[in-house]
Amino acid sequence: MALNYAEAWSPDLLEIMEQESLISPFITTAVKWVGKKTFHFTQMNTSGYKAHNRNGGWNRGSFEQNDVPFTLSHDRDIEFLVDVSDVDETNQTASIKNISEVFHKTQQVPEMDAYFFSKVATEAQKLDGYHSSTAIATYTKENVYSKLKTMLKAGKLRRYVGMGALITYVSSTIMDLLEQSTDFTRKIEMTQIAEGGIGLETRITDIDGVTLIEVIDDERFYDKFDFTEGFAPVASTSHKINVLIASPLTVKCVPKINNIYYFAPGAHTQGDGYLYQDHSLSDTFVFPNGKDNKIDSIYVDVDTATYTAPTDSNEDDEETA
Repeated sequence: MALNYAEAWSPDLLEIMEQESLISPFITTAVKWVGKKTFHFTQMNTSGYKAHNRNGGWNRGSFEQNDVPFTLSHDRDIEFLVDVSDVDETNQTASIKNISEVFHKTQQVPEMDAYFFSKVATEAQKLDGYHSSTAIATYTKENVYSKLKTMLKAGKLRRYVGMGALITYVSSTIMDLLEQSTDFTRKIEMTQIAEGGIGLETRITDIDGVTLIEVIDDERFYDKFDFTEGFAPVASTSHKINVLIASPLTVKCVPKINNIYYFAPGAHTQGDGYLYQDHSLSDTFVFPNGKDNKIDSIYVDVDTATYTAPTDSNEDDEETA
């Protein structure tokens, strides 16, 4: 019987997610599972104060609490067959644990980032006042700071700015322009996103206490992806994201490494080698606030151009209006 290594390896693989991901501030595993891919989230709102009556008596208020189930929908799997000679000739560097770590670092984590960005962008695009579309060419070093300040004031985002509970992701173009801006006086530094000094390194700064993180790998930074095989922007449909704003208080990425199986040669019928199978679940959720159960903690600005698939693998991605 094949052993399921998911539980044994989860701490190491979850650490890889946090260290290598751009969205590590939003990753949480502290959920109570009620099934293989479902957890519960409690939503509550209350009525407010009423005028006190000096003749006695209390004003009766009301509260509403709902225990809402959420199901992870990003369901992924992969398997690799490692020929016995590959293991012998490489002194076992092609071991099943090494394959798992490299796969999660180079494939699973970038896809998780891409899914997060596209999911939050899609949700923001459904909300009045929480999305915009701006040609990237119209951003300049003279206006980039004021544009970002305006976005951070959209809707109820000021509430999260005041709490220090917003994170803003920007494209490299935006960060370059911000670095050249004479209106912006904060320092822009190369640093790690994850704690401990071993996380993914990128340029980070802040505006009014809101952390700004550069998305260097812009292949992850679109508002829509095709996840048929890996992930890729959708031609004539996807837009590159200029700016994406979200609060870790209400936006969560929930990963779950469901199954990792390892079959030694002779324990399966797919060839003379070691068989690795990996099945994981994840999803991104944008929760409403606790005041009136409305979503008000996200914002996205996308380029007006749509994605055009390159005609040659050696050519850079092109975009068309």
